[in-house]
Amino acid sequence: MTATLRFVDLTPGEDDAAVRAAIAKVVERGWFVLGPEVEAFEAEFARESGGRHAVGVGNGTDALALILRAAGIGRGDEVIVPAITAAYTGLAVLMVGAAPVFADVLADTLSIDPRSAAAAVTSRTAAIVPVHLYGHPADMHAVGEVAQRHGLAIVEDCCQAHLATAGGAPVGTLGLGGAFSFYPTKNLGALGDGGAVLTGDATLAARVRRLRNGGQADRYHHDEAGVNSRLDELQAAVLRARLPFLRNWTAARRARAASYRAALPSSVPLAERDSGHVYHLFPVRSANRDALQAHLASAGVETLVHYPVPLPRQRAFATSAAQPCDRADRAARELLSLPLNPRLVDADIARVAGAVAEFEKGRTFA
Repeated sequence: MTATLRFVDLTPGEDDAAVRAAIAKVVERGWFVLGPEVEAFEAEFARESGGRHAVGVGNGTDALALILRAAGIGRGDEVIVPAITAAYTGLAVLMVGAAPVFADVLADTLSIDPRSAAAAVTSRTAAIVPVHLYGHPADMHAVGEVAQRHGLAIVEDCCQAHLATAGGAPVGTLGLGGAFSFYPTKNLGALGDGGAVLTGDATLAARVRRLRNGGQADRYHHDEAGVNSRLDELQAAVLRARLPFLRNWTAARRARAASYRAALPSSVPLAERDSGHVYHLFPVRSANRDALQAHLASAGVETLVHYPVPLPRQRAFATSAAQPCDRADRAARELLSLPLNPRLVDADIARVAGAVAEFEKGRTFA
């Protein structure tokens, strides 16, 4: 019987020895919060990501919220968010007391639609949050035009887009700052939760550092009501150990995505409109999504759905405003993520693509 092809494999890989050594070093040192590993990782991650300052925080949601708060965005403000993304993008806006307003997405990439975003602007709009969804960079030129026209801050959600570029420029460097997640399944993942803020603004970075640590200017002196959101030493050490592998892992993801594109009908995958795509996920679209997922499961291929409920239809955002989001609604019914990670081999790609092709006979993909 053919073994199941798992969607993702988080067991030890080529980085195993480096990760174990990094953990042992922290344990032997006996320093676990806001120490030398965090400081070193912040400097190394900023350098590798093309930014000037990185601040380690508890997770990607906190990273988004801390950028917004450090920029003075909060109660009474509105923040434009795409309708298709992880719910945490919108939840970060609620965390600072602002109101998320949802814009529709582009049909081909599912990035935020700049026209829908522009139509969502009101006198209360303070910021726009483009999401580099699945690792594909949003159209930052068009987003930038909307922001400039209406005087909006840009806060990038880069939680799925480590090392991605938009029009050749590193994501996270194209607005006030970028929020990154190091959840274990991310392209650069920790052994638990973790996140970082990337920014070119030294003042904003300094305030995020203060806010993440209870608003302390120095020990026991709390200048403002901050939060407790600190990347710990163990996770920072793991991320430092894995960071040197990231460029090769990214190249491997791109190569496997290219193999999928060569093997699948061109109408099935989402479009690649920017070569800076880093392929955190590889979604395909099918008008018969649930049947396709069942067919792949019967062929021993594990798949996942990202994301089945658009944000405007989530109960958590029941009072939030939204532009018509017809493209997001349709995508949520049709999207299915195929396995994609650096450990896949050519035979795995052929197996998955062959099962999709078998299902497609006599059916039409959107």
